[in-house]
Amino acid sequence: MSAAPASASVRASDGASHDDAVEPAAAWMRAVDELVRTTGAERGRRPRTVDAYRRDALHVARALSSVGFHDPRDVDRDALRGYLADLADAGAARATIARRTSTLRTWFALLERRGLVDADPAALLGTPKQGRHLPRVLRVEQVEALIAAADDTTATGLRDRALIELLYASGARVEEACTLTLDRLDLPQRQVRLEGKGGKDRIVPVGGAAVRALSAYLDVARPELLAARVGAGPSDAVVLRGDRGGPLGTRDARTIVGRLALAADVGHVTPHTLRHSFATHLLEGGADLRVVQELLGHASLATTQRYTHLSRGRLREVHALAHPRARIARA
Repeated sequence: MSAAPASASVRASDGASHDDAVEPAAAWMRAVDELVRTTGAERGRRPRTVDAYRRDALHVARALSSVGFHDPRDVDRDALRGYLADLADAGAARATIARRTSTLRTWFALLERRGLVDADPAALLGTPKQGRHLPRVLRVEQVEALIAAADDTTATGLRDRALIELLYASGARVEEACTLTLDRLDLPQRQVRLEGKGGKDRIVPVGGAAVRALSAYLDVARPELLAARVGAGPSDAVVLRGDRGGPLGTRDARTIVGRLALAADVGHVTPHTLRHSFATHLLEGGADLRVVQELLGHASLATTQRYTHLSRGRLREVHALAHPRARIARA
């Protein structure tokens, strides 16, 4: 199967998406129609239940179509898990996530029976539990493959590489990266000043690889992209669009990450996946939890602690080295 896409953003309040205007591809609409027809006619469901299936299926179809997946055959389990993870990240209620999961299981099982997908990616899909959402994390080599997928011979490719390096090096939220301005970027000091939730600033260091990628972008690519800005004054945004030279939007950033993930064959990746990977890799490298909390801009340490389960191997290693009785051989 193809690698999974970066998903569209979701709103937990009503299950709607910022990408609701995106019309799903024809293959998706056939799949939605099959679900509606089967649940309505063959199973004798109430109209209200059938409509709930239809709305849930359309939400999935729009989210995945909006980032370039135009056929349910291309979807794997990582894509569906990522979609549910994005719902949780956006604050969707547990009941909403459970209902969507149930719809996915019913829908893809039906599509497999009808021959509309080759295999059922939802067969082993678990329902995320409240308070136990486990974010997906890339391995280091997967991050490297994602970065390498950017074409550094073009202005937009240099932009794409700089964006990925920035997200992974700083753990920035996608909104923070897209609203970053030139005066907040200090490459000589290898740091950025990010404006987090509630307007709270934090200074985050960035490594040499990110500095090199950002320098190449700023020196070569950004002036070229800025030259395409027509009918408006210069922009002070660091990351620019490739067509009109204006600031890159969050949806644009998600699309870029999804496209590179597809090219790198690393599965479902969103900008938030890189934030999760940033935090987890720091903890695996021995960083203090409170330092990671400050770098991420979390108000509560409890929010940061969810990453510790992803680093259990590292925690066991630290325990074995640090605890005075951990090294005593078993009898």
